[in-house]
Amino acid sequence: MSLTTRPAATCAVIGAGPVGLAAAAHLLERGITPIVLEAGPSAGAAIGQWGHVRLFSPWRFDIDTAARRLLEGTGWTEPDADGLPTGAELIGRYLEPLSAALGSHVRYGTRVTGVSRVDADKTHTIGREGRAYLLRTVSDAGAWSDVVADAVIDASGVWGRPNPLGAHGLPAAGETADASWQAGPLPDVLGADRARFAGKRTLVVGAGHSAANTLIVLAELAETAPGTQITWAVRGPSAAKVYGGGSADALPARGTIGTRLKALVESGAIELVTGFTIAGFDTAADGSVTVTGKTGSLAVAIEADNVAAATGFRPDLELLREVRLDLDATVEAPAKLAPLIDPNFHSCGTVPPHGEADLAHPDEGFYIAGVKSYGRAPTFLLATGYEQVRSIAAALAGDREAADAVELELPETGVCSSSRALDATSIADAGESAGCCGTTAAADADAGCGTSADSGCGTAQPEPVTVGARGLATGVLHGRAGERVELPQLQSGCCG
Repeated sequence: MSLTTRPAATCAVIGAGPVGLAAAAHLLERGITPIVLEAGPSAGAAIGQWGHVRLFSPWRFDIDTAARRLLEGTGWTEPDADGLPTGAELIGRYLEPLSAALGSHVRYGTRVTGVSRVDADKTHTIGREGRAYLLRTVSDAGAWSDVVADAVIDASGVWGRPNPLGAHGLPAAGETADASWQAGPLPDVLGADRARFAGKRTLVVGAGHSAANTLIVLAELAETAPGTQITWAVRGPSAAKVYGGGSADALPARGTIGTRLKALVESGAIELVTGFTIAGFDTAADGSVTVTGKTGSLAVAIEADNVAAATGFRPDLELLREVRLDLDATVEAPAKLAPLIDPNFHSCGTVPPHGEADLAHPDEGFYIAGVKSYGRAPTFLLATGYEQVRSIAAALAGDREAADAVELELPETGVCSSSRALDATSIADAGESAGCCGTTAAADADAGCGTSADSGCGTAQPEPVTVGARGLATGVLHGRAGERVELPQLQSGCCG
């Protein structure tokens, strides 16, 4: 439910990352007092844990407009728009100056443990609307205190909530966060963690860009550190989607990584194991581990000294248990946004610009923004988060026209992809092509739909869609729907 009846005077923002600080800048411009609550000791604390990694998107897409306006009054020097910052550079050249400009509006060492409406738990309906929000916080010293605000923007991100390595979405036997072989999703292989990986056996698990980054730097290390062995395990039947669209990727740095990774696998520098599901971890006395599982019906055991778990992240929803949310059951993203980012049907970076109306929840004045708004889906861009909080700030100030306007400045990419099994109609102008069933025979043929029982028609077949929006396409045409699985057909023909 959008906040439309009364402008907010105060808004609590959870997280002092790029989107959280951008939200504060937009709120200030709208005359709303921001209260930024950050669990870490400084701005971008989570980013600092992967500060050695270079971003795919250049500075032109990494700086928020309201944040820029605030910084320009401080003598700040803007980085080269075409440069690709590392995480550390993003902090040092942007987030730290921005947090300094926001001053006392940002509180560090303040972890939010719960959000509720004042004097009303989740089940309380009568008199609920219009109540302020109460945020329970805990300091580094263990002291708790409550913060009250008219509205809340949860931009706390997903870092620190990794998906498990085990199959079924659950931790495997012997999988613990503090295991000696756990190396994290983005270890500093060529820097601080070099000694840990040089001359050792490392297993990288995952089918995303984090895995690709780690694999490439491990291969670089292996060129100068004899005995360094690299194994890469993915759950899917191939690594094609990780290799990406190459030159078709709208972000050249992202496309180059996939191209380099494919060459390393083909050369034998990296051993690839596909279709691998992990069943257990057996830790030896020396800290090494035997990772057991299977590929299809074949049992597999992989010996490793380190395991880099690049299996993605999931949002922390525990602190929001007393807030009424409208989340998609699959992706755990706001229900109106989820169909356009569901990784079962999308692996494209193009998402139609969306704002407050698409992020609103049943409790008015509460929003999840930034990467956390994508739930378990990948391909989030900072620029998307900046547009989210611009729109939210406008709505909280009572400016409905500005909240509904689109101000996302990204290049046109024209074509993304999804599956006709997904009826993506929740965000205006995000149309999808008709697809196989219910079209003419000629259209069916163009879509790759046959008439035999083994044509695969009737399953979730991927197809290009024209997106009336801006974005940065990956050049890959589909998500998990592209991992075609033939299902028995009761009748021949396209539509059964």
